[in-house]
Amino acid sequence: MQILNALRRGEEPSERDLGRLVNAQAKLAHQDKRRFSKRRLLPFYFQIKREQPARWKSWDVSPELERSLIAALRMKPRRSASGVSTITVITKPWACSGSCVFCPSDIRMPKSYLHDEPACARAEQNMFDPYLQVSSRLVSLAQMGHAIDKIELIVLGGTWSDYPFDYQVWFISELFRALNECTIGGAAQTDLLSTAGPGIDPTPVGVRQRREWYSARGFGFGAPADAERVRSAQLAIDRAELSYNAAVERVYGTAAAVPPIGRGELADLDGLETLQHSNESARCRAVGLVIETRPDAVTAESLRLLRRLGCTKVQMGIQSLDQGILDANGRGITVDRIERACSLLRLFGFKTHVHFMVNLMGATPERDRRDYERLVGDPAFLPDEVKLYPCVLVQGARLASCYADGSWRPYTEDELIGVLSDDVLATPAFVRVSRMIRDFSANDILAGSKRSNLRQLVEASLAGRPVREIRYREIGAADIDIEELAVDVVDYETTVSSERFLQWVTPGGAIAGFLRLSLPHLESVGERGDELPIGPGEAMIREVHIYGVATRIAAQGGSAQHRGLGRRLIERACDIAREQGYTKMNVISAVGTRAYYRRLGFVDAGLYQQRTLI
Repeated sequence: MQILNALRRGEEPSERDLGRLVNAQAKLAHQDKRRFSKRRLLPFYFQIKREQPARWKSWDVSPELERSLIAALRMKPRRSASGVSTITVITKPWACSGSCVFCPSDIRMPKSYLHDEPACARAEQNMFDPYLQVSSRLVSLAQMGHAIDKIELIVLGGTWSDYPFDYQVWFISELFRALNECTIGGAAQTDLLSTAGPGIDPTPVGVRQRREWYSARGFGFGAPADAERVRSAQLAIDRAELSYNAAVERVYGTAAAVPPIGRGELADLDGLETLQHSNESARCRAVGLVIETRPDAVTAESLRLLRRLGCTKVQMGIQSLDQGILDANGRGITVDRIERACSLLRLFGFKTHVHFMVNLMGATPERDRRDYERLVGDPAFLPDEVKLYPCVLVQGARLASCYADGSWRPYTEDELIGVLSDDVLATPAFVRVSRMIRDFSANDILAGSKRSNLRQLVEASLAGRPVREIRYREIGAADIDIEELAVDVVDYETTVSSERFLQWVTPGGAIAGFLRLSLPHLESVGERGDELPIGPGEAMIREVHIYGVATRIAAQGGSAQHRGLGRRLIERACDIAREQGYTKMNVISAVGTRAYYRRLGFVDAGLYQQRTLI
């Protein structure tokens, strides 16, 4: 009530105010202050609203006051400051087609991931079941005060195409099924709970039934079912007596540490399309689907399948563009293959999010600087987003022997911050550096940077210097004056297209939204013949993004979203394409944004939505 009364007076409690209030209440009740932590306040509020309606009504909470309360108590506001709430899911352990020296080999996880990374821990707790992973994350996001109407799904777990086709279709189908059923259990920011009464099990029926299915077959939740077999295989990997792939075969080929076929892993593309159609108007819509792969797995056939699955962005591990460094680290790919993958992804309209590493085997600070400058300056590459992070040594990686014999050493902190700072300064205005560390815990890192605040250290070193990359300039949750915004167009060329990056910017250079327009070169389209799903004269909108804390679909928030900024960028992009002689505009829309584009005159056209420009 104290928080509600403060909000009624027009006050906005700070983190310090909330902390003092929590401590005082705990002391008054003679309870552990953790019982009154900020994390518990919103779930408590929604529990009262659901289970004690008379008590909640006596609080006289208007819709406006409730929105203010949610904003004040929202946990980790950065999670939805980009305008969309994200859910990361992990595929089950599976043999990997690569053999990189720096990759951890945790037999409990897909290659390159560790079981105590947050998303990985959630996946293991939910048997790697995509439906359960999404359901549990929806609950967490809602309890933390984030809107869950617009969800970007991120599928991680190594090379997607290494998994069987049936598993791929089943996995994505279950993601959409979870969103469509909006399986929220417990207190959450959703009308779904408003009809629940006292004594009702808050666990949704779909979640309960699925857990019962696993339990009936002897599968527990959390640690692997056959823990001793897993420990034995992991020890053999750590001693270099067994490869990761051989261990996967030993553990999962003969024992059911992970259900070998999940809930059957049976689905087909027709069934998936039915689920996607339902999601177009669902409570929780997929406004983005990101899938991770390797450059050598990018083919026209694989990209067509990704589009049918609903994918809009591809994460791709490049790591380096220096062939000597790629070879020294066992990447097994060539720079030419990376170039072809980048070109094909762009012509298909995908947003590209590449992983790039510094301090790899054979690297030096100067070599790393030149390598990154090529990534963001050479027309053959020019990604849209970059995960830029240092190589570290973790248990189970073959890099251990290189560290032991002195052929690899981690950079000093000054060297590392120097390289990353220069890389950020070299990043153009159309590229977003999404993160600078992996989610490894300090306990997992045997050698290398353990700084969890590495990005803050890098940005502190850049104070007062001109930084153009997107994330540094995002307005986040700030209110803006639309009248002060102006559209700035950044032109750049790739080997297969002319690109236009249209951005809404404030007078100070902060970015409130952007659109990526691709104008494919006629010769690039023509020489690939039937390989591409587009024809000559067709432009492509690859991304539209308006910033501000994620707000409910069709709601009028106080941020940049829902103020017509996206629509105006789309119209400007169509004008530019028309002026350049293009006759059609394609958009690589997500399933949950199809209805929006239909309202703007786009029609469904195969793998995309399309509007005629003449």
